[in-house]
Formats: sequence, C-alpha cells, structure tokens
Amino acid sequence: MAFLQEQLSFDAAQVVLENEASEDGKKSLYMKGLCIQGDVRNANQRIYPVNEISNAVKTLKDQIGGGYSVLGELDHPDDLKINLDRVSHVITDMWMEGANGFGKLKILPTPMGTLVETMLSNGVKLGVSSRGSGNVNEANGHVSDFEIVTVDVVAQPSAPDAYPTAIYEGLLNMKGGHKLMEIAAEAKESITAQRYLKEGIISLIKDLKL
Repeated sequence: MAFLQEQLSFDAAQVVLENEASEDGKKSLYMKGLCIQGDVRNANQRIYPVNEISNAVKTLKDQIGGGYSVLGELDHPDDLKINLDRVSHVITDMWMEGANGFGKLKILPTPMGTLVETMLSNGVKLGVSSRGSGNVNEANGHVSDFEIVTVDVVAQPSAPDAYPTAIYEGLLNMKGGHKLMEIAAEAKESITAQRYLKEGIISLIKDLKL
C-alpha cells in the first residue's frame, strides 16, 4: 500500500467558510469543500475511480456517524499518524457530489486551530490535502484499495512559475533552457515530460554556480 496525499488550493477545493452557533451560543468556524477528485488525472498523475472514492468516503462517514473523531492537522506530515500537537480541526461530515468527495471541517480551539482561524479570518486562503493509502498502478496511475485517513489544512500551493530567481535565470541562460521551461509547463499532464524535466533540472544543478 502506498502513502497518498492529494492537495487542492482554496479555490480548487471551492472552500466555503461558515460560522455556526452551538446550543450554548458559542460560534465555531467551519471549512466546507472538495477534498478529493474522482475520474481525473491529478497533479500527481494519479486517477481515483469514482467507486474507490465513494467507498473511502462512506467508510469515513460511517466512522464519524459511529462517534469516532476523525482529526486533521495543520500542514501534512509524511505518514498516516495523527499528531495531536498538530491537530487543528475535526471532520464532521463527508459526502459525494458526482465523482468527487466533499467534507466539512470544524476548526478547533487548539493552538493550530486558532492559527487556522486567525489566518482564514484575515483573508488568507488555505487549501486542503487528503491523506490516505492505496495501491497505484504504475502503468496507468489508477488507484485501488483506497482509504482516506483524514483531510489536512495546508498552505496554498505555490504558483508553477514561482522559481527562485537564480534558478530561473540560470535555466534561461543554459543550453536548452527555454525548451526546459516549455517542458515544465507540460509536465503536469505528461509522464514523459516529467522525466525530461527531471533530467534537465539535474543537468542545470550540475552546471549552475550559485
């Protein structure tokens, strides 16, 4: 089983912020939006069939309905463990809309949750990242036996052209640099382009004197 993370920006996730009052009158902030996309090749070159997402969403929804607290973190670690000192929210609901899995996250008054609420309240756009496991077919990128462990709150993904100045200028000045920039723009959709880009970047690093 592979460790799988899929990140979506604030806009891509169609995040909606809601304030809801509990019975005691205290208001809580919620994030609601798209958490995992189905039947499309994503930025990681993986495709999640709708039935895989639907089963994973149902399992998580059943856990929530059974009283299990599905906690999420601010930023995403490189494993499936939930770090309590990083918890910022609890998932209160998950559901399907078409081919996609949606979720509702209640921001908690933890140190990380307070940080999330402060940023959101001041207009900072935070994205979401699903965290789970599954088997990936290396030939076509299709995911099977998919399970969602949680959905984390993450920083907005960097723009694809946000290269450090020295790297960017070095890339344009090196032999074949302009072609490599074109390949970088195509890399999201092509495994071949990614391979060419990787080779070019390795060559650049060897040639640059920073």
